Amino acid sequence: MNASATIHNKLKFSRILSFAVVLAAILLFYIIRLFSLQIISGDEWAAKAEDNRLLEISLEPARGVIFDRNGTVFARNVASYNVVVTAAYLPDDIGAIQTIIRDLAKYVDVPVSRGEITKENPFVPCLSEHGIAQIISYGQLSAPYRDVAIACNIDGTMARLLQEKAVDWPGISIEIEPIRDYPTGSLTASFIGFLGPISSAEDEYYTERGFITQRDKIGYAGLERFFESILSGKPGKRVVEVDVAGKITRDVKATIPSIPGQNIYTTIDIRLQQAAESILLGEIQSWNDYFAETRITSGVVLAMNPQTGEVLAMISYPTYENNRMARVIPSYYYRQLNTDVRDPLMNHAVGAELPVGSVFKLSTAVGALNEGVVTPEQKVTTPPSIFTTEKFTPNDPGRSREFVDWNKAGFGSLDFIHGLAYSSNVYFYQLGGGTDGVTNVPNDIPGGLGICRLGTYARALGYGAYPGIELPDEADGLIPTPKWKRIAHGENWSTGDTYIASVGQGFVIATPLQVLMSATTIANDGKLMRPTIIHHITDSEGKIISPFLPDLKWDITTDPVIDIYSDPTSAGGCEAKLTGEQTTVAPWVVEKVQQGMRLAVTRGTLEDVFAGFSIAAAGKTGTAEYCDTFANEKGLCLPGNWPTHSWTVAYAPYEDPEIAVVAFVYNGEEGASVAGPIVRRVLDAYFGIKIIDSRLGSP
Repeated sequence: MNASATIHNKLKFSRILSFAVVLAAILLFYIIRLFSLQIISGDEWAAKAEDNRLLEISLEPARGVIFDRNGTVFARNVASYNVVVTAAYLPDDIGAIQTIIRDLAKYVDVPVSRGEITKENPFVPCLSEHGIAQIISYGQLSAPYRDVAIACNIDGTMARLLQEKAVDWPGISIEIEPIRDYPTGSLTASFIGFLGPISSAEDEYYTERGFITQRDKIGYAGLERFFESILSGKPGKRVVEVDVAGKITRDVKATIPSIPGQNIYTTIDIRLQQAAESILLGEIQSWNDYFAETRITSGVVLAMNPQTGEVLAMISYPTYENNRMARVIPSYYYRQLNTDVRDPLMNHAVGAELPVGSVFKLSTAVGALNEGVVTPEQKVTTPPSIFTTEKFTPNDPGRSREFVDWNKAGFGSLDFIHGLAYSSNVYFYQLGGGTDGVTNVPNDIPGGLGICRLGTYARALGYGAYPGIELPDEADGLIPTPKWKRIAHGENWSTGDTYIASVGQGFVIATPLQVLMSATTIANDGKLMRPTIIHHITDSEGKIISPFLPDLKWDITTDPVIDIYSDPTSAGGCEAKLTGEQTTVAPWVVEKVQQGMRLAVTRGTLEDVFAGFSIAAAGKTGTAEYCDTFANEKGLCLPGNWPTHSWTVAYAPYEDPEIAVVAFVYNGEEGASVAGPIVRRVLDAYFGIKIIDSRLGSP
């Protein structure tokens, strides 16, 4: 071999060895890494790969529908039309995309370009203010195969027009989205409620149930909130395979369909509801016109079947328009409602805790007669006012205090039925607090009923506890006790407190529903029915799954619900005097109270209101002094001349009552003159509807 042809290797062996070691180390690292990924962590990474490949799609269930008792729709689902873009299907040519954007902007209320999408100004479908170009760009970058909303809740006619135009606009289509619709709007909003987005606090709970935070809505008030779990139904599930761009390639598993929500039929009769609202608003407007100023700012009308507890009408004024909350809750509107001192978001019929005045005397009457404080025939002296020495402790020398009647001339002397019919305050002061220490009347009722026994009879008639109606904002009111006063006010109970409580003033507060319950218990011969706004519930196919069953809470004439006290009229805490025993109310006592309420209509405080009313009715009026923040700001809280609320409750027919109605008018002054006519006219409306149904052969 020619020496000149010999190739000399100039690389040193050490360098070759070093290179081989480095190469071997790199290969070893990858081998170890592959071993770790495929063998040690293989299952974990396989699962992650599977998760990336598979997508679970939650299928939205149809929300249940809410009706009145006869099938009139209160809440339903309707189609909302959205213009959406699927970026992956847009033309490749940028010019063609720009043409689509310009053409689309001519039909929808969204500009061609507006505001860049940034972290500080994110894109929120249907809410944020961005142009079509920015929304399309967002879709191209974030989810090319996902529909992104450009314009929401467009008119149906426009939706059909755009559907035709979309043939020439690749990537643009019309999406149909269900939203809540309330055909009766503000007329029923106080108890129907509205929907809102799932909050962060509830996100985990609803996510576990298959709901989507950014898509689904939940009840925020009324029946929509109380029955959320049955109205919302159960989401279905679809499992699909997607490619790296998010495009669905196939279904992997059988689709699990969603389960629609159940339907609710309420006890409300929309015809009576409309009549009650018209009557209340008309009365408020006429009085405000009469005074040439807005004196009356709010009111309530409630109608109930005393024998079943079915609520037939429920008006809370002022209220709100729940259709304005259908897609989103406008912040300005919600803020306006929240700052309104009249609190229109509250259902005042079940949630407003108010001084009730003389309608509370039914409790005092039942207790005093059942406990033998007075007899039905006993004559009680009732001057224009009584004077007593009010003491807070046994050694307190006390101070003289006057307790006045609403009738400045006094009533002379009254028996039980006339005392109730004329609603004499002085009569009921003596029944409740007794005549010990009273200087200007005979000591014929020593001790009186006392706050302890007054409290137990009030609670037996429905006061001081949650009524149990199917609404989230119901309140329990307050029947005060000496212990409560010491804790809340740092002061002992006095006889004067009992006098005032006996006529429904002072610390006594209750809701209109509780006032109505007390009257329906009397009307129903002592049976207290749990008030209900639900008649029956059906599944999505209309099959009844929860029929209506009246719920008797107790019968005060047979169920021992009246606490017995060892020393009921002495000072101190009621709890210490409980014997642990309970008793009932004699049926004749309820009958006497019924007779007093009947006499109130024929010859008493409601005589003029019910003049000419062809159906025998019974009732009770109330005028309740108050001084709240709103009244104080208007300078109405004058010592000795506080403003007053107006109350009236009545039922009919007297012998076999079908309906009881309570009306409350804020700052309405005298009960019979303002609330009384409302109750009378609502009863008129009810029996008028009944005649129409009878002639038409309706049940």
